[in-house]
Amino acid sequence: MANLLDSQRNAPAGRRWRATLGRSVRLFSDFRVEQTDPARFYTALAADSVGQLAHYTDGETLEGTVLLDVGGGPGYFRDAFMEAGATYLALDADAGEMKGAGIVAEGSMLGDGMRLPVRTGSVDACYSSNVLEHVPTPTAMLDEMLRVTKPGGVVFCSYTLWWGPWGGHETSPWHLLGGRFARRRYRRKHGHEPKNRFGESMYAATASTGLRWARAQRRAGNAEILAAVPRYHPAWAAWLMRVPVVREVLSWNLLLVLRKT
Repeated sequence: MANLLDSQRNAPAGRRWRATLGRSVRLFSDFRVEQTDPARFYTALAADSVGQLAHYTDGETLEGTVLLDVGGGPGYFRDAFMEAGATYLALDADAGEMKGAGIVAEGSMLGDGMRLPVRTGSVDACYSSNVLEHVPTPTAMLDEMLRVTKPGGVVFCSYTLWWGPWGGHETSPWHLLGGRFARRRYRRKHGHEPKNRFGESMYAATASTGLRWARAQRRAGNAEILAAVPRYHPAWAAWLMRVPVVREVLSWNLLLVLRKT
């Protein structure tokens, strides 16, 4: 089987964005306040996402790119992508999430990521950050993201891995003893359900699922794989995705980047 990491040699080179150790340290530092100061974390992640997505496109900027953000949320990513020159469209299944930053911007849609209300082959880039673990059938959402992307366009999808330290989100690390156990424990301790409820709005997403899907698309001639890496790690840690079991625990988050053929 061809190594997924080999395909990254096809990614455009010479971009300003780099997966350095310093970048990883900054992102993990901001992540520590994700619950208490989400604006700080998501603003930093959105800025990083602009550079990371541009790294895998044909231009050094996103100027003129029509981008669909699946699970766009409260707008932190919208601001960053629009400042980079992209035409930004967003879809979210939760109207409350879309109002998180105070407004619902033009171009926002309420809908299901597994049934995107978007025409086939209509966007230059389809982006999703930390959403796939919240849908019951992740490959259905990945299929939809690929469907709506133009030939030559890029699908960029990252998601939190269940067996990693943050797999259960606010119920972590107790999710490692079972999602339902962690949910019950959270409810007993806090007197209410967690925001991310295992079996309803959070599921056990694995790297193996995403990697199998990406390989299947490559074999079918539907896409080439530009990246399959731990999103927040420095470039030299990309080898983690080569090792079954280890990748599920230590990668935290899988980033898949495909170019539609």
